[in-house]
Amino acid sequence: MSKYKVNKTIEQINKKIAAGDAVVVTAEEIIDIAKKEGVVEAAKKIDVVTTGTFAPMCSSGAFINIGQSKPLVRTTKTWFNNVEAYSGLAAVDCYLGATQTCEDDPLNKRHPGEFNYGGGHVIQDLVAGKQVHIRAQSYGTDCYPNREIEKLVTLKDLPNAMLCNPRNAYQNYNCAINKSDKIKYTYMGTLKSDMGNANYSTSGELSPLLNDPYLKTIGVGTRIFLGGAQGYVTWTGTQHKKEVERGLNGVPVTPAGTLSVMGDLKEMSPEWLVGQSIRGYGVSLSVGFGIPIPILNEEILKFTSVSDDQIFTQVIDYGYDYPNAISKSYGQVSYAELKSGSIMIKGRKIPTVPLSSMVKARKIADILKQSIQKANFFLGHPQQLFY
Repeated sequence: MSKYKVNKTIEQINKKIAAGDAVVVTAEEIIDIAKKEGVVEAAKKIDVVTTGTFAPMCSSGAFINIGQSKPLVRTTKTWFNNVEAYSGLAAVDCYLGATQTCEDDPLNKRHPGEFNYGGGHVIQDLVAGKQVHIRAQSYGTDCYPNREIEKLVTLKDLPNAMLCNPRNAYQNYNCAINKSDKIKYTYMGTLKSDMGNANYSTSGELSPLLNDPYLKTIGVGTRIFLGGAQGYVTWTGTQHKKEVERGLNGVPVTPAGTLSVMGDLKEMSPEWLVGQSIRGYGVSLSVGFGIPIPILNEEILKFTSVSDDQIFTQVIDYGYDYPNAISKSYGQVSYAELKSGSIMIKGRKIPTVPLSSMVKARKIADILKQSIQKANFFLGHPQQLFY
């Protein structure tokens, strides 16, 4: 006998979606519904809660087949607009990483260590339909005699292109400060000296994995919003952690779970895959990402009703501690505080800066909501859970 008063299955919810009867709300909307009706009654009523996030996700990239030549070639080095892709695969397959930098970036020539173009920008250019210059080399073999190819292509010209991100949708993340006396340029953005600002990069109550802290509905095969198209969870992401400190409702208070995901790049949009230049760090790719959470029981409903004032993270010094692998926390702050525009650290009011876009996170959650309501998006049944 089930311990829950509400019991649904993904199959039952998908039937309701097909019939146009599913009740879908966003992760922001469910908060007031749960307060007003209680988690049991809300779980009876609501079928799906949608989430969203849009932020730099450095561990991203694409597997691309650039198409064969005459005579045939097995590439060993490949460049897209002078951004090198890894070619240690086979024939004309390669992997273009989001953080790979352009070899002749004019900004780098003027300011060594600075880049304004890289793999993330190539990916955005491709999904925007722009022409990209491909150059590839080989040492030549009897079966693949050609040694060099060069051509201009668009995404439509490429036989295959798959966005394949080894680590996305971090489940909570640090709030970054800089306690040193010099400006620090980091993947968390520019940090002013003497705690001049505090940067963060999570959408809080809308964030996908914060709405299912134990990943009870998310696993291999879960269908997601990825880069403007439908994608899939393929495994846990790199740096995935299960055994972490948790706060209210099981929500981690430190960086925890991550997901490895994949989708068809040809179906994606430049609105949701945006190349980023991060001063003093390099380049990255901002990714639009969302997961619909099926409300299988009142426990899942309770998880999704988490609000910003119930989600906490650690304040970490990126001036000295982080680069020296010291994980000392300088306080714990809620996302309600972070989103207010300032936080208090040791009696000082520090302005906060988001690296993630709440406007786009809300839009993703709403797109998912509407797509499910129109029966254009069905829930993917996870083939294996991660806990």
